[in-house]
Amino acid sequence: MMYKSTTCWKRHVFLASSCNNPRLSTSRVVKMLGLLLLFAWLCEVQGGPVQTQNTSEVRFDEGYHRHSLKNETPLDSDEGYALEEEDIIPQTDRNAGNHLWPEKDGEVSVPYSIASGLEDKTGHILAALKMVSKKTCVKFHHHTTEEDYLHFKPDRMCASLVGCAGGEQPILVGPKCNAGNICHEILHSLGLYHEHSRPDRDKYITILYDNIMPGKESNFKVKKGNTLGLEYDLDSILHYGDDCFSRNGNHTIIPKKKGVKIGQRTHMSVLDVERLRRLYHCDD
Repeated sequence: MMYKSTTCWKRHVFLASSCNNPRLSTSRVVKMLGLLLLFAWLCEVQGGPVQTQNTSEVRFDEGYHRHSLKNETPLDSDEGYALEEEDIIPQTDRNAGNHLWPEKDGEVSVPYSIASGLEDKTGHILAALKMVSKKTCVKFHHHTTEEDYLHFKPDRMCASLVGCAGGEQPILVGPKCNAGNICHEILHSLGLYHEHSRPDRDKYITILYDNIMPGKESNFKVKKGNTLGLEYDLDSILHYGDDCFSRNGNHTIIPKKKGVKIGQRTHMSVLDVERLRRLYHCDD
């Protein structure tokens, strides 16, 4: 696995250029080289993984949906609401992913494994899998020899790729990720994107861009795609909360329907269930 950090790479270029200056003293050069090695180490630690399988490169900040545990929203995940989230930048311009898990012998059953270090989260993971399998035709079974499978592994955040990516496909489970947060990630891994990225979202919510953290505006972009013929769902487990990425503590999303809470992480809504059922043709 390779690592890449755009910011750190720019620092490398700057320091390398400085070290090539013939007027610098030997001690200055030594100090510069020390800083260069320090930044190189920081890049390796902080950079996200770059996956290079197949022909497309999927970077951590592009291919993953992330729940950052560093800057949480006032509504903590333990209360059943969304953690601070980063959006998905999809490889395809669709609300529902193209890469679905395959059907075998008339059913879709996704292999999964749980890494060591998640003993305290196993109950949450199993509950999340049950939330999906109980109401849809998508089932799960323990991984044995299958080439493609979900692999739950510990991390500082909740994160997942979108759709069946091939091979060992990680779902990262942070210390504050509960069953609802993990279910949210499982739905991403099955091919579903965020509800608030739908092309018709402006009929139902207002985005307050002045309250969004600088550099995070792309997380609120509308994406063209397939809504599977279902209406917009403010109760979706895949919807952002009302203050995600707020720079000042104020709302970044306001529902146009008064009195509605968004960003719940306690259950799959009726439309979440129907969306997944349609995506996998459960009623065909």
